[in-house]
Amino acid sequence: MRKKLLLGNWKMNKTPEEAKAFALAASEMVDLAVAHDIDVGVAPTFLCLSTVKENINHKCIVAAQNCNEHDHGAFTGEISIPMLSSIGVSWCIIGHSERRAYNGETSESCNLKIKALLKAGFTPVYCCGESLETFNAGETKKFVAEQIRTGLKDLTSEEAGKVIIAYEPIWAIGTGKSASKETAEDTIGFIRRTLRESFGNVALDMRILYGGSVKPENVAEYMSAEDIDGALVGGASLDPNSFKGLIEGMLK
Repeated sequence: MRKKLLLGNWKMNKTPEEAKAFALAASEMVDLAVAHDIDVGVAPTFLCLSTVKENINHKCIVAAQNCNEHDHGAFTGEISIPMLSSIGVSWCIIGHSERRAYNGETSESCNLKIKALLKAGFTPVYCCGESLETFNAGETKKFVAEQIRTGLKDLTSEEAGKVIIAYEPIWAIGTGKSASKETAEDTIGFIRRTLRESFGNVALDMRILYGGSVKPENVAEYMSAEDIDGALVGGASLDPNSFKGLIEGMLK
């Protein structure tokens, strides 16, 4: 039985003061999730990681939104995995569509980061998803399969089993337009079959999340799908009341 996971991606939002206020308000809602066997976490900006880590319920996962695959060096503006580890962070989102679109990330570069994260004992959350043009052309599965195969290239089955996959159709991120439960389930089921082709039965235990305009009002519907193991949520994870609503929705 795969454990459900709710992960809030704060993107470029919240000052340290705002992040601290959220962290202090989150204690009871984290306990609520954990009491119902749901993992819950947030991914603040680099600037707010320490603040959140120091003030939030210790049962809450605190993840970075990105990392560099090198331990150190002349990489201005980058953050290394040892730096994250030094403040107690051991989860990291990789390959979000916004980083692919605005920062030139590729599935090949994500592969290097995933390998480095696994070597350091981290949990990578690897994002995949297609554009509206790809979706309308009926090329979703071909496109996503390539992202999965390239991003996880050369991993052993044991290593792959430690990766969490997040399927986020680009056309549903921040647009208010979410994929139907049926569309999300169909694609995520396909992703699991693709993983199984490469890594065998370990794919049956890998957690695959859905993301894209997930809200308290629709999260329960997605969670009722057999292959959807949780949600990667953007805007709806920024407000404590909305975040609590997401947790409550996952309990239904």
